[in-house]
Amino acid sequence: MEPPFVSPTEPSPEAAIAAIREELSFFDDWMDRYEQVIDWGRALPPFPEAWKEPARRVEGCQSQVWLEHRVAEGRLWLAGASDAAIVQGLVALLLRVYSGRRPEEILAVDPRFLIELDLIGNLSANRGNGVAAMIRRIRALAEEARARAG
Repeated sequence: MEPPFVSPTEPSPEAAIAAIREELSFFDDWMDRYEQVIDWGRALPPFPEAWKEPARRVEGCQSQVWLEHRVAEGRLWLAGASDAAIVQGLVALLLRVYSGRRPEEILAVDPRFLIELDLIGNLSANRGNGVAAMIRRIRALAEEARARAG
């Protein structure tokens, strides 16, 4: 799938989570971890301005977040963006784990991995709620894709 949809760099969501965990393990301070997350956000493919519309907006996020999806080759492909640097990084992290995966793979991932990575605990409650809203949207899209596949 072409940009702005994110193609997986690891063979599974679990491998992506393990790679993220390893990359973050180099940082002792949570502020340094967030700098890494912000860098991931900067590396996301550009999200088309025309797609930044209410229909693609994720409700429940303090910042503006947009997600777009396609289903192709039995996989759910995701593109996303935010108007806040740290949230853009969290979008990148979620797309690294979930985009380009089969719906069953997405639904099998326990979203608590974000807590285990010690990323959510240092966010404001509103930002944490926003991440939860993004995950709910992704999981709903996976459910819909799975149902259509029959």
